[in-house]
Amino acid sequence: MSGNKSSDLDWLYHGAPPKPVANDVEWLYGTGPRVDTDTPAPRPPRQPSAPRTPSAPRQPRKPRRRSRAFTILLLVIGLWAAFLVFSPLHAWSRVSTIDATPAGGRPPIQPGTAILLVGTDSREGLTPAQRKRLGTGNAEGSRTDTMIIYYVPPSGKPALISLPRDSYLPIPGHKKNKLNAAYAFGGPSLLVQTVEQATGLRIDGYLEIGFGGFAALVDAVGGVQVCLDKPMKDKKANIDLPAGCQTLDGVNALGYVRQRYSDPRGDLGRVERQREVIGKVLAKIATPATVLNPVRYWRLCHVLSTAVVRGDQTGLGVMTPVGLSAPSYAKGNAISLTVPISNPDAHTSAGSSVLWDDKRAAAMFALLAKGDTSQLDQFR
Repeated sequence: MSGNKSSDLDWLYHGAPPKPVANDVEWLYGTGPRVDTDTPAPRPPRQPSAPRTPSAPRQPRKPRRRSRAFTILLLVIGLWAAFLVFSPLHAWSRVSTIDATPAGGRPPIQPGTAILLVGTDSREGLTPAQRKRLGTGNAEGSRTDTMIIYYVPPSGKPALISLPRDSYLPIPGHKKNKLNAAYAFGGPSLLVQTVEQATGLRIDGYLEIGFGGFAALVDAVGGVQVCLDKPMKDKKANIDLPAGCQTLDGVNALGYVRQRYSDPRGDLGRVERQREVIGKVLAKIATPATVLNPVRYWRLCHVLSTAVVRGDQTGLGVMTPVGLSAPSYAKGNAISLTVPISNPDAHTSAGSSVLWDDKRAAAMFALLAKGDTSQLDQFR
């Protein structure tokens, strides 16, 4: 091999890179320079592009009227719901309380809610003019004319069950006597204790209403309609009504539920009218007109707060099922009956008294103790 270092084959033996030639064949035969095909060809200069036309500026998005209206609607609904909740809470906080917790052992708690509704002949708080208008007389103190168990089951129809005031029952500490004597002997707490022992039901709540409160409540719902087969006249009850269908205001409704002397069924006829009016008041409370009219709703809640007295253990939670059951009366899905009776005019040591049918009464209350009202029709 020649010692000439500039030879084209030096790279082969000494590792020197070849000089670029025209192509891979020409440099091998020495006819031209090698061109490195791996080197990218230079790009032609980029021609300037035409200037872009600026786009029009975006207009600010207008707020959707539908979204704003929806927000206002939600706000109104929220405020209305708050009003519907606040009104009874505020009214309930103003209700007077009375000791109605019974002494001694009590029945076990049954499913559902049992409220003892008590109507008294109390004239407390009535002016002489109001006593004259209501025809209440001037008797002092208070006696119980109405005792009704209002039972709301976990599911099914609610029930109003009258306990006649002359029911002859054992009264703790006082032997046997008429049921209304329990209130006279020991007030609401002894009355509740007597009812619990007679029925085997746990009384969850206690509500008491007097003459004036009852009339005011009926007026607050706009009166109640009744239909009479014949005229009703009773001077002692301050009632004089013609036959036919008519709407009774508070004064006449009070006389309607008090009247018994001209009723051939006496107190048994009266308790039916009491349940009738209570059911119709509940039905009118549950109408949409009550909820949709804020003035009427507020007034009704606060009439209730002044019309009734509640037991000291009767909280709003106990009363909630009662309020929720009111629409059942508006729809006619409620049960109204009197405790089964064996003798409505028995002669006892307490005078003329009402005797329960012990076997049937026990069967009826046993159903309620299980939370079942589906079979109560057999006891009508």
